[in-house]
Amino acid sequence: MSDIRRIALDRIARLMEFAKRHAADRPELAREAGKLALKICKKARIRMPTRYRRLICRKCGTPFYIPGSFTVRVRDRRSTHVVIRCNTCGYIKRIPAIREKKRRAEQG
Repeated sequence: MSDIRRIALDRIARLMEFAKRHAADRPELAREAGKLALKICKKARIRMPTRYRRLICRKCGTPFYIPGSFTVRVRDRRSTHVVIRCNTCGYIKRIPAIREKKRRAEQG
């Protein structure tokens, strides 16, 4: 792993922890940390790690740690998926839930 990639991933992890810590009392700081994490990914030309990608709005950088910043629905149309909607900018994120459905079918 190159030095730039390692440094970028370390800074992203720190920013996301900062956003998590300050989400309830200072949501604007958490939002700025999310935007900065997205900017670091673009500059270093790396993908946001999956564990953080699910916790941040791709369009505006709002971390989903902030209470009331998103809505979650489970849809069964076409294929089962989870829909996360950002209440700040309206961006809709769809996460497929097929693997979970297959596991349940195999178990029971």
